[in-house]
Amino acid sequence: MTATLTGAPIKRETGEDGICILTFDRPESGANIFDAATMENLREHLDGIGKDASIKGVIVTSAKKSIFVAGADLQTLLRQAQTGELRAFIASGQRQFNRLAALPVPTVAAIHGACAGGGYEITLTCDYRVCSGDPATRIGLPETTLGLVPAWGGATRLPRLIGTETAAEVILHGKLYPAEEASRLGLVDEVVTRERLLEAARNMLAKGKRKTVPPAASGKVISAPRGHSAAPARALEIISKGAAGTIEESLRMELDAIVDLGETEATQNLIRNFFLGDKFRKGSTKASAEKVTHAAVVGAGVMGSGIAHWLSSRGVSVILRDVSPQQLDRGLASIEKTYGDAVKRGLMSEEKATQGRARIVASTNPGEMRDLGIAIEAASEKMEIKKQIFTDLAAKTPAEAILATNTSALSITELGAVTGQPERVIGLHFFNPVSRMKLVEVVVGQQTSQATIDRALAFTRQIAKLPVVVQDSPGFLVNRVLFPYLLDAAELYERGLSAKEIDDALTAWGMPMGPLRLIDEIGVDITVDIAETLEKPFGRRNRAPEILRKMLAGKLLGRKSGRGFYQYEGKSQTDNEALQEWRQSPGENGLAENLSDRLVFLMVNEAARCLEEKVVATAEDADFGMMMGTGFAPFRGGPLRYADYVGLKKVVTEMDGLHARAGDKFVPCDLLRAHAQADKTFYNGN
Repeated sequence: MTATLTGAPIKRETGEDGICILTFDRPESGANIFDAATMENLREHLDGIGKDASIKGVIVTSAKKSIFVAGADLQTLLRQAQTGELRAFIASGQRQFNRLAALPVPTVAAIHGACAGGGYEITLTCDYRVCSGDPATRIGLPETTLGLVPAWGGATRLPRLIGTETAAEVILHGKLYPAEEASRLGLVDEVVTRERLLEAARNMLAKGKRKTVPPAASGKVISAPRGHSAAPARALEIISKGAAGTIEESLRMELDAIVDLGETEATQNLIRNFFLGDKFRKGSTKASAEKVTHAAVVGAGVMGSGIAHWLSSRGVSVILRDVSPQQLDRGLASIEKTYGDAVKRGLMSEEKATQGRARIVASTNPGEMRDLGIAIEAASEKMEIKKQIFTDLAAKTPAEAILATNTSALSITELGAVTGQPERVIGLHFFNPVSRMKLVEVVVGQQTSQATIDRALAFTRQIAKLPVVVQDSPGFLVNRVLFPYLLDAAELYERGLSAKEIDDALTAWGMPMGPLRLIDEIGVDITVDIAETLEKPFGRRNRAPEILRKMLAGKLLGRKSGRGFYQYEGKSQTDNEALQEWRQSPGENGLAENLSDRLVFLMVNEAARCLEEKVVATAEDADFGMMMGTGFAPFRGGPLRYADYVGLKKVVTEMDGLHARAGDKFVPCDLLRAHAQADKTFYNGN
């Protein structure tokens, strides 16, 4: 006779063979997560299992199409971290997971789909783990990427399963592994087809209880990755010290660590960023747009070839057009290299790469282009050249096709005006390198239609990029906010501070690279060009210092020329002593004092201006755009979130002082000053 207990969010079914199946199936949701209700439901089921002497084994599985269990409910974690309730919630989870681990009958987790964080930790309480080989199955413990540690036994049980060294690799890097790699690492015992999953789990039960073996001590010295989050170091401490003690002692270390970390602003920002990414990935519109299957990219330079590669890799057929056959050849060679590198790094199979290459057709033919969903211009950043291209595109593409430009600073409205069909014209500003940068600025001209905006957003998400909507304004969002910071750093260098002093201060603060190194990566020529575009509307705060113009004249363009602020040989970089003649003597100028505040507050001020002028609709748009477009320290939460944390009164006071000492570019904008005076914040406490 079969006994069945149903109810959200876990179902329990015990067959006549005595095998009990716990199936996670959260009602009205595509995902299973652990929240208080799920944990209470698990407690009830474990009570029932404990009272049923007929049960001979337990299988834990999921009914979802592509998710096993996605982990703890992060909204709950964030709220409880802020209210001080986190310890009780985590401790409750540890108690229930310990009960599952202590069952006297054999247990198996049958995994299909994403199995992350707490989702994998519940499988670690089982004797065995089998998983499907489906591409949807990805397994791991990503907590450290959110500033947390695995605290439902992940940092305790995984070292006892696969050894401290391999467990440290899995936990400290926070990756999710496909099935075969998870098997190689020892995260699962067997990989089978989805259809055979329960059969394999039943067969595994026949092995009986698994004997726990104390983790072997690793002779290798394991170090936590360098970074600004304390989470990897705390996780490593638990892995190392916890393995030498009892499970109970190790679990207490997990609990203390996650509570301590959860109280920090850095961790709370990283969790907020997770939800921000989800919000921008999904969007708010419920209407489904028709997928784009055919596109044209005009311009086969670095950006054009990068965009063509990305579209083709996402299933879109591409005409890559350029007036120069030589440029087309270089563009195709770049695309070939990008595909080749992806295969070498295991990011793509050779079969997928071959299919992607086949979707690109190169052409110098200036004729009509039929059946296009979108045309993306990625030619030289010269308005007259772009106007010629858009006039041509308007005449030679279907009337319903989107006409997009990849410009990083030029006016979308001005480009749209030459087409006679400005409602079709929009900016899609991809970032370099296209294959790695997820952000796309969707730039709305004054006459861009809502239909074009909606379709452009849908297309951006279709190709797995993250769109942020900005209004047409010089520099849009990212370059406008970034450039006062870059140009002031160059001016400080000109006035005597060393490149190392400037760049080290900002990387220590949390930026992925210093501002002078970033100028070298962008290119001094492009930096000066964008600065000149921005100086016209915005004045002094976007004026390129004289040293950049001298570097441009001397062809010291940065990494691409081998010399910029630094000299590059292979992977090494050293100071470029050739610049010394163009610099002032450092002396006692006090420029190094509060260096990171000086530079970061310029970004804060410009981001506030973008909000004030409605270039972006919300503080979240500004912060997300800067984190994704420039690598603005994610654990700081973006420039406006960071300003809230520092205190707007302090920001304004420091900027007023800088204004008095260093000029008008430090004058706080009206919105920043008004918020400070009214004790308001950009996020109103959220």
